[in-house]
Amino acid sequence: MEPAGLGRRIGAILYDSLLIFALLFLGTLPFIAVADGDPVAPGNPLYRLALLVILYGFFVGFWAGYGRTLGMQSWRLRIVADDGNKAGPGAASIRFFSALLSWLPAGLGFWWQLWDRDRLTWHDRLSRTRLVVVPPPEKKR
Repeated sequence: MEPAGLGRRIGAILYDSLLIFALLFLGTLPFIAVADGDPVAPGNPLYRLALLVILYGFFVGFWAGYGRTLGMQSWRLRIVADDGNKAGPGAASIRFFSALLSWLPAGLGFWWQLWDRDRLTWHDRLSRTRLVVVPPPEKKR
């Protein structure tokens, strides 16, 4: 299993970010509706929690259910457990929260892959999962 390079990871992140922004927009609409069209108050804890739940559901749902998000599928990437099997909901949850930590110090947890001997990120190591490249399908003749 070939580990995913940083370029593929970034490509998948950019693709998924379009989907995520749309989901977060839809998740914001009920809060605006309740406020009669006014903006959501800054720091609203319920709103922040709702957005976190949306993100969690998107990533953990796709990772545990299919092994990849739509962006990852486009870039031929898949998440697998260290033993090569499908990552379960527990590992996907640990990966989600540790990926948030990887973003905090200017994305250092992602950049770490450039120096890691196994080309793993912080969240790969913490969740005992890895992002691998899926071979292209063989063409039928």
